[in-house]
Order: sequence, then structure tokens, then C-alpha cells
Amino acid sequence: MSFVFESDSGEYWCESGGGAAGPSTPLTVSGGPVILQSPVLPVMEGGALNLSCTARPPPSSPTAALFYKDGSLIRTEPTGHMTLRPVSRSDEGLYSCSIGGDTSPSSRVRVTEKPPTTAPPTSMAPPINITTTSARPPDWLLAVCVSSAVFLLVLVLVLVLLWRRRVQRKPEGETYIKDFQAKITII
Repeated sequence: MSFVFESDSGEYWCESGGGAAGPSTPLTVSGGPVILQSPVLPVMEGGALNLSCTARPPPSSPTAALFYKDGSLIRTEPTGHMTLRPVSRSDEGLYSCSIGGDTSPSSRVRVTEKPPTTAPPTSMAPPINITTTSARPPDWLLAVCVSSAVFLLVLVLVLVLLWRRRVQRKPEGETYIKDFQAKITII
């Protein structure tokens, strides 16, 4: 609708293509000098409710806007804008405002419940025991490895020493054998 008239006042709602209707909301069209701008859709619990009060024509000097809920004054705002947060179910009601003695028509504000947070699905399978191991090997394994390495090193050293000793004795043995051969030939 581009232009509205007082005769357009009434209950309004949305319908889906399948014919399902959403909740109705009253809409009042008036030619008054003060207009309250409020959300058309319900405000979610925990969210913010923004209201704005404007006068036509605007006053020549800055004038505070008075905001009412269900007929009772709740706040005076020098800017003409009011924000309530966090919104709760108790903030639902009829809101209006006034500037310079002129009052806006009431506008219904609805508050919807915050959707519950869904818990992750629970499994009916028995619990699985998971054990973690660190990248570091156990101490006993480390001790076995070090001991084995030391043993092998000592074994290699002993074998090398025995081999060298044998090599050094060979010439003596050969001399003994030559002496023995010499003695045999003499006889």
C-alpha cells in the first residue's frame, strides 16, 4: 500500500500459499500529528525493542518524547527513540508516545519465546572407553633400549680387543712353530 487512510485500520495477518494464516495484528491508521514506529513482527525474548516517536510537522525546537506502555509513562527520551533490551514477556503490551501534548495511537508489541537450544542427540550405544597414549615411550622401554645398546657396545669392544690380541700373538705362535720345526729337523 502506498497511501493509507483511516478506513484502512483493522486486523491484519499474513497467509502462506497453502492458506495457513499467521497471528493477526491490529493496525490503526490515524491522521494525528504524532506517530509511533514499532516493530510489526513479534520481538524475540532476549532481543531489543526499538521504538521511535515522530511529530508531523516536526516541532521548531527539540521536544522530548514521552513513551507509555499500557497507558503508564515508562520513559522520557530527548531524541524520540527508545530501546528496551533485553526484552522479556513482561514487555509485551500497548505502546504509545506523545510529543508536545499530542499523543500517538497505541501500537501492540508482541514478544515471542526464545527458541529452546537443542541438546546434541544422545546415543543409546554403550560408552566407549578411549585411552590415550603419549608420544613418549614408557620408561621401562627406554631403559631396556639403553641397556641393550650399552651391552652391544661392550660386546663389540671386547670382541675387537680379543681379535687384536690374537692378531698380535700370531707372530709369536709362528715363531714357536718355526722353532719347533727347527728342533724336529735337528733331531
